[in-house]
Amino acid sequence: MAETQKKSGFAVMVGRSNVGKSTILNELVGSKVAITTPKPQTTRLPVQGIVSRPEGQVVFVDTPGIIQKSRDSLTQRMTKSAKDSLRDIDVVLYVVDPTRHIGDEEKAVMRMLEDVTKPKFLVINKMDLPEGEREFQDYYDDLQGLYDGTFEVSGKTGKGLDALLAAVFEKLPEGEPYYPEGQLTNMPSERWVAELIREKLFLRLREEVPYSTHVEVEELERREDGTMYVKATVYTTEERYKRMIIGARGQGIKEIGSSTRHELEAVMQTKVFLDLNVDTDPHWVDRME
Repeated sequence: MAETQKKSGFAVMVGRSNVGKSTILNELVGSKVAITTPKPQTTRLPVQGIVSRPEGQVVFVDTPGIIQKSRDSLTQRMTKSAKDSLRDIDVVLYVVDPTRHIGDEEKAVMRMLEDVTKPKFLVINKMDLPEGEREFQDYYDDLQGLYDGTFEVSGKTGKGLDALLAAVFEKLPEGEPYYPEGQLTNMPSERWVAELIREKLFLRLREEVPYSTHVEVEELERREDGTMYVKATVYTTEERYKRMIIGARGQGIKEIGSSTRHELEAVMQTKVFLDLNVDTDPHWVDRME
């Protein structure tokens, strides 16, 4: 018998901000390739997570959430990035949160998807929550006829993701893998470390401060003694935010650095020296790639 031709392709995940796309991506890949926080706008640029199976390879693309109200340059760039991700893909996963009603942001995502001719799946997340907390489930159930399939999942527990993955593979075209088996993301190591630091910033800081920040890793190298040396700078837009990030007697940036270092050491299985600094640059958005 002839060997079954493998499949490969791209599945982009879209949705309003903070519906759990990054959590779903990490669960599908089986590793933390995208940062997650309870705050909106955590994902700023598309993140690719790679799933390789005997039947082939699917590259999932996690996109920034759509936010309608804010018109700052960062949000505009994130929205454009999400729209651009819909080009040259094979499957679209429209992720929704049944604890939130359909508002302007949700309608904006639906308009984005109207002209997409590739297979589209409606993915209803957070099904691990009690039914009483999913009070808008019926609204999303009514959308099912507009999509090629509907999947009730939980990014937190993994419920329903096997069925979703199988359906994605079914819709992919035949082709060779894009990445070697075992590779989980195409994100450069420097960017992944920068994103991890930014995650800790989001988790520690309140209100508008995290959204004024950007992280760049200038050095990432393994030294002769096996230690991983990381030099990174947190950029923020104003001096007052810089002072808030550093904290009294440097306690704030020390805690952010410590939590980042502990996670890096767990992932890299080696000692990490993190040289973390804070600086101001009101134009850091212009350097986002």
